[in-house]
Amino acid sequence: MAEATHAAADHGPYLEHAVLCERVLEERDGVLSLVRLVDRLEVTIPGPAGAAGPAALAPVQLFAVVGFKSGQARGRHQLRLTLERPDGLRRLLAELPLLFEGEDRGARAIVGVGFSLELEGLYWVDVQLDERWFTRMPLRVVYLAYRTG
Repeated sequence: MAEATHAAADHGPYLEHAVLCERVLEERDGVLSLVRLVDRLEVTIPGPAGAAGPAALAPVQLFAVVGFKSGQARGRHQLRLTLERPDGLRRLLAELPLLFEGEDRGARAIVGVGFSLELEGLYWVDVQLDERWFTRMPLRVVYLAYRTG
């Protein structure tokens, strides 16, 4: 059986994780605990149908946690997180430098991101390092309307 090989140009960095969550706990030794990983939000819209509507909802605050392992990558690289809304509109959420020290040393970012819930549907957060696209994190927003009185 032939051994799997990596592309010659792929020497790192390598994506370790990319998630959206409600809370991040970072211990003194640098170990992370990610609380309530989120890829779907069910939002209850109060009042009579069509009353205040989703535009009146407060934004949701989550954390995007992105981690890499260096491999042969060294030096500063630019992380970019971009939000794509269900209607296709895109906006930059964050852009920040990450320092790669090589081998198994990692670099990570914990970024607070706010989502306006004025649209129901699928949101994406794209993860890029320099000009290289790595992955997307999904967030599905579903409205659960109910009537009062």
